[in-house]
Amino acid sequence: MGLAPGAARIDLPDAAGGPGGLHPLRRLGEDLSRSHFETQDSIEFGQPLAGSRDFSSGFMNRLAQELGAAQAISFTDQLPVAFRGSAKIGNQALREGPRPAVDAKSRELLTRMYREQALAPQVQEGFALREEVARELDPARLRQGMDPASRSPLIDAKGFELEARRIARLMRGRFQLGFVDIGGWDTHVGQGGASGLLATRFEELGRGLAGFADELGPQRWAQTTVLVISEFGRTFRENGNRGTDHGHGSCYWLLGGGLARAGVVGEQVQVKAQTLHQGRDFPVLNDYRALMAGLWQRQFGLSTEALARVFPGGVKARELGLL
Repeated sequence: MGLAPGAARIDLPDAAGGPGGLHPLRRLGEDLSRSHFETQDSIEFGQPLAGSRDFSSGFMNRLAQELGAAQAISFTDQLPVAFRGSAKIGNQALREGPRPAVDAKSRELLTRMYREQALAPQVQEGFALREEVARELDPARLRQGMDPASRSPLIDAKGFELEARRIARLMRGRFQLGFVDIGGWDTHVGQGGASGLLATRFEELGRGLAGFADELGPQRWAQTTVLVISEFGRTFRENGNRGTDHGHGSCYWLLGGGLARAGVVGEQVQVKAQTLHQGRDFPVLNDYRALMAGLWQRQFGLSTEALARVFPGGVKARELGLL
């Protein structure tokens, strides 16, 4: 998620649409796979499917190179595909809280080991990041009550809301670009409607996003953009287990205190049998790379040349008047 001015990405594996007040758009329909893993990787590489592809380079790593890698972090157990690349990106899993600090003796030993080596700066940066995370997420500090920049105490939050508030605490102090992955959307069985599995997941996600904005505070939230994406959507028809199966077209949710408009934007088509993709789900109508390029051109002031490095293959930034 993002710091002022910042951008955030939340990956929602297998989402099924979204609540009102956000900006749904469909990603480009080059990839016809219904595999979570293939489609997720395809999106995170951010490269055209035709021609040669660099499988060691994700689009967020390339963006971090343009913005300054020291301002980027992934809130995941392992570095995601999107952050693969030459820029050195830190990652911090928040589900279990901060990692224990390295004792002084061990730090001195490792520092001497890498002294005058190529990795010496990265080692020092890693120690600094670890200490910063431990300081920001120290339980004693969280129990001090309401933070001046927040309207509610972090200690009351649970689940994803707790994680989102932790992310906001870290991002408002240093980081400009962040990533978090949220699972639990593969609703093949007992999906439900206004209540049930899917509705519960949406409520948890909504509470987390609201908590993130709250924890940032009005000033930083006004300069922050959060983008929620799914690798694909769900079928329109219910299956025999009262759930839905893997679809194709999905939606993006764009949130932030500085959005210029609200509602549905991008190419749309009337939902009827003749317009469904393969007769079962919504078609993909918009290129996710063009959408992101347009957002980042406004958010970060990236040049056409810089955007071409982030999204190779001749992607043209699409201006939708969102920022």
